[in-house]
This record gives sequence, structure tokens and C-alpha cells, in this order.
Amino acid sequence: MFDINTVRAEFPILSRQINGQPLIYLDNGASAQKPQVVIDAVTRAYAEEYSNVHRGLHFLSNLATEKYEAVRGIVARFLNAGSEDEVIFNSGTTEGINMVSYGWAAPRMGAGDEIILSTMEHHANIVPWHFLRERQGVVLKWIDPEPDGSLDPSKVLDAITPRTKLIAVTQCSNVFGTVVDVKTICAGARARGVAVMVDGSQGAVHMPVDVQDIGCDFYAITGHKLYGPSGSGAIYVRADRQAEMQPFLGGGDMINEVCKDRVTYAEPPLKFEAGTPGIVQTIGLGAALDYLMDLGMENVAAHEASLAAYASERLTGLNWVNVQGTAPGKAAIFSFTMEGAAHAHDISTILDKKGIAVRAGHHCAKPLMEHLGVSATARASFGLYNTKDEVDRLIEGLELCHKLLA
Repeated sequence: MFDINTVRAEFPILSRQINGQPLIYLDNGASAQKPQVVIDAVTRAYAEEYSNVHRGLHFLSNLATEKYEAVRGIVARFLNAGSEDEVIFNSGTTEGINMVSYGWAAPRMGAGDEIILSTMEHHANIVPWHFLRERQGVVLKWIDPEPDGSLDPSKVLDAITPRTKLIAVTQCSNVFGTVVDVKTICAGARARGVAVMVDGSQGAVHMPVDVQDIGCDFYAITGHKLYGPSGSGAIYVRADRQAEMQPFLGGGDMINEVCKDRVTYAEPPLKFEAGTPGIVQTIGLGAALDYLMDLGMENVAAHEASLAAYASERLTGLNWVNVQGTAPGKAAIFSFTMEGAAHAHDISTILDKKGIAVRAGHHCAKPLMEHLGVSATARASFGLYNTKDEVDRLIEGLELCHKLLA
């Protein structure tokens, strides 16, 4: 059973005060706080179990390798991958998407070939494709969201032409909170022989994920949003797509044999994991995903859906607040502007004085900001430990902002 008081007690930072006020942390879309079980796992890994992984024959190296490699199976269970060998470790979603860009897309795309993107993608799912546009003449095709912030799968699929090689799309917008029907997009794309890269940075945090059911070719996650350490992450790459990829990074661990005149590579997934990895970060990621699976992602989703409904109701009552993105079933992510001269940075600063942490800016989504006709928004993004009382505190803070800035 999901008990919010028990959950909150497991996150030490939630007991502290900011500016003499109890901390209300509503910046989870940028990075989430860590439960004690993750803090303990990281501390133990450094204090009692640390060594480099693989190749070592001594006790600590074997122990670290065992702990590190066990996380591959944890990620596979969390995403319901067909095999743990379809899980590639990295530093987070940005590295994962770049690996797909360099390792899969670059070798098979030339001038005039197309990648379809939504306008609400995070820069991490835009800039790597711009590299291909700049260097190889690849064409980027953009699909705008609907007025409520939803993304129409039929518009994405209708944009496919014989030159389309890839669709790169988020499962959940970090600005709107929109949940995208990636399953329908993947089914339609596969029928046309087009690969799909799903950015799961936000999606995997807020809902259960089954990559086999979704039918995607690539699905990237980042640890620090999943209540794990920064510098940790993974990408699911379906086995047949792995066979089409070349290594993104070269170095130790990803090789089979290195000679003066040739090199042969290890079998996937090690083929795509060069150098000493983020050992402790990855162990912490495993602890975070175990924690989430123990809670039950269905329970997390239900709790956050209740928060989202309540926050939407309260924010709607402020007729001087403009919430960006109101699609049904959205995650508990609310980006907004305020009528008058109030800038997002001013809103964030005033809320901070009340102990309320929100984000202000373009949220690494400048094409979407341009589409909306704004330079910045304030964003309150909720996590599994947030409460309806904290929604009320946010509303009180916004009323103060309006009083001071209107």
C-alpha cells in the first residue's frame, strides 16, 4: 500500500527548512530527491565495496562487478525488456540519445533522409539530430502539438515519407506534462519500416513502462529523475537494432581484441560501454529502481494522478494564471505564466522565499517556447512524495506573487 507519510519519511531532505520555511520541492522535472535506501547504497558502495569492475580477479572487483551487473537485470525488469542484454548503461538520457545518433542513425542516413520530431522535445532529443542535419544534410520534420498540448499520433504518422528513417519523440513532455501515445506511433512506424526513439526521461518517472508493449526500438531513461544518482542512466535498444549499430565510444571494456592492424569488439551490450563506467552511480540507480518497483509504479501513477487533478483544479481557479498544456491524462507537471509584468524568474524567486522550489526558464525546450510565444515559464513538477497540502502552499505562494507583481 502507498502511504504518503511513510514515503516522505524515506527522503531525508524533505525534513529541512529553506528560508525558515518547510521545504516544498516542486522541481522534480529537473531532478528528483533521493530516498535513504539510495543514499545508503551509494555510501556502502564507496565505503565497503568499491573497486573497478570487470577483468579484476580479486574479491572487491568481483563484488563490485556483481553489484554493477545486477543492475542490468533491474533495469530490464523496470522496463520489461526482452533481455537484460538489451540494456546499455550510460550517464543518462542525453548520452543515450547521442549514442543512437552516432551509432545507429549517422551510418545509415544521408542528405535528404528525414527524422520526425515533435516541437515539444527536450533539447537532448533535438540537438543530436541537428548534428546530422549540419553534417550529413538530414532533414528534420516538426510536428506541432495541439492547442491543449497533446500530440496527435496520426499527424506524426502522416508525416512519414519514403525518406523517413526515424521518429524521435518524448513519452511525456517536460513542459506540458502531456503523455504521448507512443504505442500507436510505434505500431504505425514499424508498419512503414521506420524506427522510433522514445525519450523516457519523464515518462518512466510517472507511469509503468513496458517497452515490449510500446514496441519502440530505443527507450532512454536517466537516473537522477528516477530518484537515483546523477550521472546514471540506461537505454533500451532492441536486439535487432543493436546489430545495426556501430560503437559510439572506443576504449577499454568494449573490445574483444586490439592489435596494431585491427580491433574486434565485445558482444553487446558491452560493445557500447567504453571505459570505466559510473560504477557507484549505476549501483545507486539499481537501488532507486528497486525502490520504485517495491512501491509499485501503478501506485505511484495513481498518487500523482490525484495530485495532478487537484493541482489542475486549484490552478484553474486563479484566472490570472495561464497554464500551458491541459491535455487529459497529463502528468503532474504544470508550466505557467502570470498576467501582468510578472516574469517566471520573479515568480520563482518569491516562491523560494516561502520554501517552495520551482523551475523558471525555457526548460531546455526553446522550440516549444517559440511555438507558445513566450520566452520562459515557471514550472511546478510533482513527484511521488508531494502532497495536496503542498499544492495548497503553492497556490498561496502564487497569490502572493500576484499581489506583489500584478
